[in-house]
Order: sequence, then C-alpha cells, then structure tokens
Amino acid sequence: MAKAKGSPKTGGRQKGTPNKVTADLQEAAQAYTPAALKTLNEICVGGESEAARVAAANSLLDRGHGRPTTHVAGDLTVRDTRKVTELSDAELMAIAAGGRAPRLLNGGEA
Repeated sequence: MAKAKGSPKTGGRQKGTPNKVTADLQEAAQAYTPAALKTLNEICVGGESEAARVAAANSLLDRGHGRPTTHVAGDLTVRDTRKVTELSDAELMAIAAGGRAPRLLNGGEA
C-alpha cells in the first residue's frame, strides 16, 4: 500500500549510523597510503609520464582520507522581495542570464 504524501520516512539505517561498507573500504584503502605517497613522490622526483599511476594513487588517497574541501563563493544579496510567480517573463530571463531583475515602477511592465 502506498504511503500518504508528506508522511515521514520509515525503515532503513538510522540517522547518524555509519555505513559499514564505506568504513571497511576506507580502512582497506588507508593500508595503501604509504605506497601511494611513495608512488607520488617517485613520480614527482623521477619525472616520466605515469598518469595512470598518479590517478590510482590519488584515488586511493581520496578513498582513504576523503577529498580536500572545496570552497564555494556565492552572492546572498536579496535582490527582490516578490515571489517568482509575480515576476514577468523579461525579469525571469534577466535573472537566468545572470543579471539583476529590472525594478517595476508604479506596477507597470518592465
């Protein structure tokens, strides 16, 4: 029988419980960390193109220790207090193009 729309999720792993499969993979990959670092060092110092080895070493490091954090910048400036449904097609197109929505004067069209 289908659940009612909006009903809470039930079943599955409880929130906050670690994924055992991921933990096992992480632990196994961490065992290769010294070899991966040695490979990267050899390639860095040795010189020849060994792209496949670098990719494998980076993959092991990513799985063992996670990827480096990425910083994301964004503009959180409030530009308009109207609802999206209240904007004209021209205003929506301007927003989609990365520009500012034109201000409406006296309730007229843009």
